[in-house]
Amino acid sequence: MASALTDRLSRLVKTMRGQARITEDNVQEMLREVRVALLEADVALPVVRDFIARVKTRALGDEVAGSLSPGQAFVGIVDKELAATMGPAEGGTAQLDLAAQPPAVILMAGLQGAGKTTTTAKLAKLLIEKRKKKVLTVSADVYRPAAIEQLKLVTKQAGAEWFPSSASDTPLAIVTAALDYARRHYFDVLLVDTAGRLAIDEALMAEIRGLHAALNPVETLFVVDAMQGQDAVNTARAFKEALPITGIVLTKMDGDARGGAALSVRSITGAPIKFAGTSEKLDGLEVFDAQRHAGRILGMGDIVGLVEQVQQNVDVAAAHKLAEKVKAGTGFDLNDFLSQISQMKKMGGLGGLMDKLPSQFAGKGANLGPAEMERAERDVRRMEGIICSMTPAERRKPELLKATRKKRVALGAGVQVQDVNRMLNQFEQMRDVMKKMKGTGMMKMMKRMGGMKGLGGMR
Repeated sequence: MASALTDRLSRLVKTMRGQARITEDNVQEMLREVRVALLEADVALPVVRDFIARVKTRALGDEVAGSLSPGQAFVGIVDKELAATMGPAEGGTAQLDLAAQPPAVILMAGLQGAGKTTTTAKLAKLLIEKRKKKVLTVSADVYRPAAIEQLKLVTKQAGAEWFPSSASDTPLAIVTAALDYARRHYFDVLLVDTAGRLAIDEALMAEIRGLHAALNPVETLFVVDAMQGQDAVNTARAFKEALPITGIVLTKMDGDARGGAALSVRSITGAPIKFAGTSEKLDGLEVFDAQRHAGRILGMGDIVGLVEQVQQNVDVAAAHKLAEKVKAGTGFDLNDFLSQISQMKKMGGLGGLMDKLPSQFAGKGANLGPAEMERAERDVRRMEGIICSMTPAERRKPELLKATRKKRVALGAGVQVQDVNRMLNQFEQMRDVMKKMKGTGMMKMMKRMGGMKGLGGMR
């Protein structure tokens, strides 16, 4: 949905230049482009109709302020309505409600393959790190082979505690025992991973209704695959009829999805989207911000999210040290280059960075498809492997890398000599950039980064 809607609206902004206001005539063309983009993105037809009607009511006859063209003004209206469609009625983000006598129980519901088990562990990690909670997980999935062991493994990786269960037990007995254990051992949160099915059936719904009645959870989160498209609507409707859903988790938001689920599921269930899965890693779960997600869809990027990633992942002390090194003229070596690659990986790699940059600043990367982006990510990993195959002296002095050494490095990294040469050329380009940044400009940037981190001593 993001690329289709962005492309169509970009064309509109260009074609609507010179017109003074949004009128009955030109609004029809703009609405047609939006309607087609939403339908192509698998947004449910009733949701499309409602969205288009609201945009039209708001846009028709709207005065164009300042230097904005009607196309630009229209994009602003679409942006606001997208955020209103996906987000909570009061604006902002929808927070988890943990205001309950501990343990606060969170029930995870959804179809098989939606990513409930991994999301359960991701949520555990987020609650531990962001909200300082003591978290217990339990699997009530006695049907899927290895489901219990999978939750055990990812729970350990997330740093939470896992309650053992067995496929020979009933789901009701499992969750009752887990709740009792959580109370006796003073856990703040109990996360319950329930069984999914390959399709909706009454047995699944009856079972999960029984679990809900026994646990009385403070949150019932509906986990849905963002790549499901129209199927997500049917699934959402069935779960809404069975359970009082309090929030939605959209998984696989980083995949090659059309993206319609974000609009459809929110509208069908009436429940806010609370989280979005952005990668397969356990830290790949974000609090869903409708305004920022609307900005991504419209090619405006998510600069706030990018800044947050910098704050959380960039080693400011190392960045400051590099700035001092460049300023002193002691050079940019392959150790520094490797450090920059590592910092980028911590911020979600190339894909994570491009996703948050406005399209006009992302350059060629904004137009890369999933296959091209994967190829670029692979190239980055190859560069990392090549540098790691060098000796400390070679990293400090790349000029030592003559033919024989290059062959040895290529063999150690499992690549060809031309790959080593290509990496060294890219390094030289980066070193040239660093030379041009020598002086106060980079230092000012480092100071700002230090300020974001709340660090002193960088004046």
